[in-house]
This record gives sequence, structure tokens and C-alpha cells, in this order.
Amino acid sequence: MSEAATLLLKSEGSNLQRRHRRSRMMKTFFQVATWTGVLMLAILLIQISWQAMGWLDFQFLTSFPSRFAEKAGIKAALWGTIWLILLTAVISIPIGVGAAVYLEEYARPNWLNTTIEINIANLAGTPSIVYGILGLALFVRWFGLGRSLLAGALTMSLLILPVTIMASREALRAVPKSIRLASFALGATQWNTIRHHVLPAALPGIMTGIILALSRAIGESAPLVMIGALSYVAFTPNGPMDSFSALPIQIFNWASRPQKEFYSLAAAGIVVLLLVLLTMNAAAIWIRARAQKDSRW
Repeated sequence: MSEAATLLLKSEGSNLQRRHRRSRMMKTFFQVATWTGVLMLAILLIQISWQAMGWLDFQFLTSFPSRFAEKAGIKAALWGTIWLILLTAVISIPIGVGAAVYLEEYARPNWLNTTIEINIANLAGTPSIVYGILGLALFVRWFGLGRSLLAGALTMSLLILPVTIMASREALRAVPKSIRLASFALGATQWNTIRHHVLPAALPGIMTGIILALSRAIGESAPLVMIGALSYVAFTPNGPMDSFSALPIQIFNWASRPQKEFYSLAAAGIVVLLLVLLTMNAAAIWIRARAQKDSRW
């Protein structure tokens, strides 16, 4: 072997070792970053749970807010949140999935549809306070819905629609084109193909997007503050036109009080909010898993 070949092999070996070393360094960096985030989250959860001990009981869940910390509860905010999320899901899911189906399956590429897609992508990153201002001007004042659950649900629907549409489109796009072509070859119409083949195959991805969108909605307080959600409500909503409170609003109200006892109440409210969120996500994940199991594709 010539001297030049020997030098070339040494150089390649040195470069290979250098690349492997960089790869190990980046792997270590990403592991440290991941576990740092997990550790910080664990510390926060432990601190909140410890602070909520002694306050999170049945009386806390069945009592209305009070000026006295030992008598205060979260019943009104809890039921207001449940009503709000259910109404938001009823409004946003059909509209979001329907818009995604139209844009992905029916819409032809032209300047109008391109403009719509660009605006949807931009709206997904818009601060939530902007949607609160829009909901205040449009639903509360123009449509005259006032400080009602329906106004809050419509505002939250505007907030999560871009995320729902984008996630649903990605799920529809991931369905192989061969499934559509096979359905067309057997004489199915486009709607039959979408209904019986495309949507069932895309349902797990669509459910993932819906989970993320509703998870964002359940923890938002800025839009609710803008539309005038109440921080003190001594009743539970009975319909979509009733006034309401929500868990983020109630937690914010308690956390802003000067008495230390209300800080523990805020921590207990955070635990309840997390439990509601986890329950909702668990139900959605179960539906997604069932759909994925029943899907033939």
C-alpha cells in the first residue's frame, strides 16, 4: 500500500471517529435537555401537590367560592369548565374536520385556497388574547350573547380551529393515495371514499390533533378574561346562555389574593384542572386507540 493511501485511510478513520464523537455528544445533549424538562415538571407537580394537601377534599369540590378560605370551593368553576369544553368540542370538531376534508380532498390549488391555507397557518400562532378581543367584539357585543357560556365556547372554538384544521389535514395527507384509487376503481364516489376509507384511516391522527387543541383550550384564561368570565359565581350553569366561571379564572383569582391560604386553594385548583385534563385526554386516547385498532389500513 502506498504512503498516500495510508495517509488517506488514517484521515478517513480520524474523520469517522470525530463524527462518532460528535454524535455521542449530541445524543448526550438531547438526553440532558429532555430529562431536565421532565425533572422541572416533576418538581413543579410535587410542589403543587404538596401545597394542595389538606385542601383537596370533597368539600372543596362541592362548595362555591367564598371570601373565607376554609369555606371556599371550586364547584362553579369546575362545572363551568366542563360545560365550556363540551360546547367547544361540539362547535369546533365538526367545523375543523370538515374544513380539513374540504381543503385536502376537494379544494383545487388556486390563489384563494392558497391564501386560506397561509392564513390558517398564521392563525395557529396568534396569541390567545387576540382571540379574546375578537370574541368580545363579535360574540359578546355584536351578536349580543353577553358573558355566556356560548360566547366563551365560540371564542375558544376560534382559538383551537387552526390547530384542529392543520392536524386533521396532516392526518388526511398521511393516508396512502392507493386507498383512494382502489376505492375509485371499484366505482365508489369521492364522498363514499372519504367516509368509508379515508376518514377511518385518518381518525387516529385527527384525534391526536383534537386532544392537543382541547388541551390548549382548557388551560387558557386570557380569552375568558376578555369576554368577561366571572371569578365569583355562586351557581352552576344550566344552559349555554348562563354566566359562568372556569378553572383558570378561579385559580388566577385565588393566586392574586394576599392571604397565604388562597395560595393553597390555587394549588388545589391546579390539581383539579390537571385531573380534568388527564381524564379528557385519557378518554380521547382510548377512542383513538379503538379507532386505530378497528382500522384496516
